[in-house]
Parts: sequence; structure tokens; C-alpha cells
Amino acid sequence: MAAPLRIIFMGTPDFAVPSLRGLVEHKYQVVAVITAPDRPSGRGLKLTPSPVKQYAVEQGIPVLQPEKLKETAFLEQLRDLRADLQVVVAFRMLPEAVWAMPPRGTFNLHASLLPQYRGAAPINWAIINGETETGVTTFFIEKEIDTGKIIFQEKEPIYHDDTAGTLYERLMHQGVDLVVRTVEAIAGGSYPQEPQPELTEPKLAPKLFKETCEIDWNRPADDIRNFIRGLAPYPAAWTQLNGSTCKLFNVQRVEEDPTDGQPGDYRTDNRKYLYFRAADAWLSVEELQLEGKRRMSTGELLRGMKIEP
Repeated sequence: MAAPLRIIFMGTPDFAVPSLRGLVEHKYQVVAVITAPDRPSGRGLKLTPSPVKQYAVEQGIPVLQPEKLKETAFLEQLRDLRADLQVVVAFRMLPEAVWAMPPRGTFNLHASLLPQYRGAAPINWAIINGETETGVTTFFIEKEIDTGKIIFQEKEPIYHDDTAGTLYERLMHQGVDLVVRTVEAIAGGSYPQEPQPELTEPKLAPKLFKETCEIDWNRPADDIRNFIRGLAPYPAAWTQLNGSTCKLFNVQRVEEDPTDGQPGDYRTDNRKYLYFRAADAWLSVEELQLEGKRRMSTGELLRGMKIEP
């Protein structure tokens, strides 16, 4: 009988925790976890471990937290663990010295149907671009980011009212099954390795920055609605209101408003509604957050303050 696979798991945020838990609950031998160093957080800037580290410590799994993945000392630690396979879920880019080390390779879970939406923010960009379907992919890591041979994929619909947050939750749990299925196949020695199709114009998923999250009111209303829900709840689409930054989380098209306006105009009765004008229609703001305030409904906000026209 073959010896059980020695597995190293690499991940940092809460998206990766269910996949690690899935491996542990299926009795796979996770010999170590690699995650980000503890970071200051909260008002007191207390050093806080990543969600993956917290779970690993609870399970008694050794944890490594290198600042630099090319450090000689870290590479020696990694080599001493004698892993057969490395599993990566929501971690940083790996140097070849790391991903090429185990004899069974290193595979990654990516939250899209590759080769579409390669990059750091596939969930956000799929919704922003108005897609009706996405999914999860496991693939072997190679030199170029998100380009390795595909092992398995599973599709997931994107619903009309999905946000990045709701889709994130579903793909996070769908990814568990795919990670476990992939490890089972590799342990059994029989699994597909399909080269990714070459696309003329693949859709990409670059990292999001504050400046890329500003709403362009010159775009059609449906595009703006997709943009806002694709960035909700984080990092959140924003615009200017009452002279300060305002994050928008939920907007709906106003179908029966006959009045005209210029893109970026807003109007309100200062009691129940707040509308913004897109290129072709008004949008009703349902949830928002003014700078320095908590997230709330438009009605809640208007009960506490007056918005200047």
C-alpha cells in the first residue's frame, strides 16, 4: 500500500480556510501550512494571525510565515518537510523554487473558469462585466500566472442580484469539493492535465485599487449596477455626495421616472429616496455609506441628515 501523500497547504484569507478544513476532515496528511505573517489590525494595531493560521493552530498543524519566499532559510525548511504535493488557495505568487519542489507538483484553486479572468480579482470582474456564469478551476502552477494545465473545473451561475460577497461565499464552498477531488485524483495517480485554450482576447481580472472603484456616471445604468454589485461589499464602488466620498452597495434602475438629467446628477426628497443619473436612466440608491459613517439604507441616512441638491 502506498504511503499517504505529504501535503503542504498555502493560503491566507478566510476563502482558503474551508479548503484546508476539507483536507483535514478527509484525513489527508497536511504536514505544514504556509501563510502570511501576522499583520497589525484594529484600533490598537494588534498583530493578528491570518484566518488560515488560526485554523491551522487549532488543528495542531505546523505553520510557516515567511516574509520572502526566496529566502534560503525558508526554502530549506520547505525541503525538509518532504512534501509530495502543495495545494495553494488564495495565496501570493510563488517563485519556481517553491512550486517546482514537490514531486507531485503544486496546484492552485482559482475562482473562475480559466483561461477567463486570470488575475487577482476574478469574482469581482465577472460580475462587473455582467457575466451570468463563472466557476472554480484547479490547475498546476507554471511560470506564467494562472496559465498552467487544468485539472478540474466546476461551473456556477451568477444571479441577477448577486454581489461579489454572495458569489464569494458560494465559490468558497464549491472550491472545497474541487480541492478534495483534485487531491484524491492525484493520490490515485489518474487525473487530467488539459492545456488552457489560447484566447485572442481573454477577459482579465487585475487587482482593484481605490481609483478603479470610482463610478463613471457616463456609463449605462445596467453597467453601473453591475459595477456596484461587483465591488460590494468590498472594496466598494464610490462617488461624491455632499462634498465627501460615498460608497454605494445596492442600486436599482428607476423605471418610471420621466425627468431628464445629466450623468452624475442626483436628486432626493430628503425623506425616502436618493437617485443618481446614469447615461440612460436614473438609479435608486438602496444602501450606502458616507465617509465616517456606518453602512445603512437610504431611508436611515435621510432621517439623520439633509443632502444638498
